[in-house]
Amino acid sequence: MACEFIKTALPEVVLIKPHVFRDERGFFLETFHQKKYMEGGIPGQFVQDNHSHSVKNTIRGLHYQLSHPQGKLVYVVSGEIFDVAVDIRRGSPSFGKWVGVRLSSENKHQLYIPEGFAHGFRVLSETADVIYKCTDIYYPNDDFGILWSDPSINISWQVTAPILSKKDRESQTLNNIPETLLPAYGK
Repeated sequence: MACEFIKTALPEVVLIKPHVFRDERGFFLETFHQKKYMEGGIPGQFVQDNHSHSVKNTIRGLHYQLSHPQGKLVYVVSGEIFDVAVDIRRGSPSFGKWVGVRLSSENKHQLYIPEGFAHGFRVLSETADVIYKCTDIYYPNDDFGILWSDPSINISWQVTAPILSKKDRESQTLNNIPETLLPAYGK
């Protein structure tokens, strides 16, 4: 049985439900298969893998790179997160809209967030280990953020006192970011 690729309310953001083979020993699944994923609508080639370990109620994000945009394939190897993608492409019909899904070590779902979208997540379990593949490498000087609590985006994080980095606490709202620092739709 193949993976299931499901377009979300933002059609470029794709939820992937891999086939999991379970038996008395445990389970096995493919976390990535380039040909199958390309056939499922996941473009590009991944060049960097990242691993994040976080405690409950941590919010990481909303992050993006501008000159070196990153598509991301996100999955959880332990714990559970609420994973969010925000369309920040100026000129896009869905500019400022977001979609969020639960990813966990139990459901084994993945989320593909394309270039031109900001990404963030909240940890729902006591701890979570998140792995994500990126279509470009990380460039510290090209790292941007949008305020996690931006009222114009209005993400339902369902947490009142999240644990945040200094950078994430001090990020700007989408409406206060100059257009030149946002990706363009259709590029």
